[in-house]
This record gives sequence, structure tokens and C-alpha cells, in this order.
Amino acid sequence: MNHAVGVARMQLISKWTFLGIPALIIGVSFAFSLLIWAMIPDSVGTKYSGAGQAVMWYFFGLGIQSLTYTFPFSQGLSISRRNFFFGTVGLFAVIAASISVLYVLLGFVEAATNGWGLQGQMFSLGWVSEQPWGGQLFFYFVVMMFLFLAGFWGATVYKRWQTTGLLVMFISLGILLVGSVALITWQGWWAAVGSWIVALTPVTLGLLALGLAALLGVGAYLTLRRATP
Repeated sequence: MNHAVGVARMQLISKWTFLGIPALIIGVSFAFSLLIWAMIPDSVGTKYSGAGQAVMWYFFGLGIQSLTYTFPFSQGLSISRRNFFFGTVGLFAVIAASISVLYVLLGFVEAATNGWGLQGQMFSLGWVSEQPWGGQLFFYFVVMMFLFLAGFWGATVYKRWQTTGLLVMFISLGILLVGSVALITWQGWWAAVGSWIVALTPVTLGLLALGLAALLGVGAYLTLRRATP
């Protein structure tokens, strides 16, 4: 456990990358949203902004950077791959949980102030904010961890098999996607698939993302065990 905590501290040597930039993304995207809302007449009704997703997508990049930047250094310090994995994932679980709490709190403030006095919605988007606060926390947390682990796993594949491994991975994912579309079309399942997608809630979508994140985590851990710095 102490070694895993040490890995987390090692990752935080670059505080700007892992803490400063996410904070800047949230602040700047919020400021831009306020400016845009202020220029739109109130007569249009509710003004939506998808800028709140920006920091979540940054987690994909963080997954890549957290491996490529510090994994070689950690091996020079004789840190085991197991401790590196659990220390890194544990750190980003804490960061994702903190941002999730921030989003829920800002959503409450946004709803209470009529969208910051501008009828805006960035943190209190209806589909998510209709859920109890626990459901909102779960959704935000799982989405960020899924994106982080997707980036982390992709980086481990590159470290293990280089460009060839990434090409095989993307081609395999493409074949799987096209095959799924072909199967659904052949069986005439599009109506059922559409109904299932429409019926998804943040919690059910979060559970699906949680399962995929778990698979990515297992895949990343097994790949990391044989990756070269």
C-alpha cells in the first residue's frame, strides 16, 4: 500500500498536468459559456452548454500521459508494475471523485440561481440532474474513469507492442463494430436497439460504463505486466 501511495505522489510531481489543467479547463469552459449565454436573448429560453464535458475527455489524455510520462521513470526506481498500476488508478479515482462532487455541487448552485441568472445549463443538464445526487456522482465518476482507463490501456498496448499493436487493436475494434452493425441489421433489431438506447438512464449507462471500465482495467493490468519501459 505504501508503495502504491508513493506512485500517486510521483504522478503528482507534475501537478500542472494532472491538477492544474483540469481546473483550468473547467474554469475557462465555464467562463466562455457565461459569455455566450450573456449574448443570447433570454427570450430563447434555456441555454445549453456541452462545455462541461471537456474535462471528462481530458481524462482520456491523462490516461495516456500517466503511463508514458512516468512508467519508464518508475521502472528505474524498481517500482513493481502492480504498485504502479494501483497507485496510478487509485490517484485518478480520487481526482475523478473530487471532480464529480464539484460538478454535483455546481449543478445545485446552477439550478438554484436560474442558470447563473442567465438561464444556462452546463452542470445541471436535465438528463443527469433529474437523478438523485448519488446517481449523478456515480455517472460522472464512472464516465471519467472509463475514459481514463481507455487512454491508459491504449498506452500500455503501445508500450507492449508498439505501433503494430495499436493498429491491430483499432482494426479489431473496427471489425467488432462493423460486425455488430451487420448483425443488428441482418436480424432487424434496430427498433429494439433504439428503444433500449432511449430508455437508458444515467445510472444504467453508468453501470454499462463501469463494466467496460473494469474490462479495460483488467486488460491494462495484464498488458502492463509485460510492457517494456
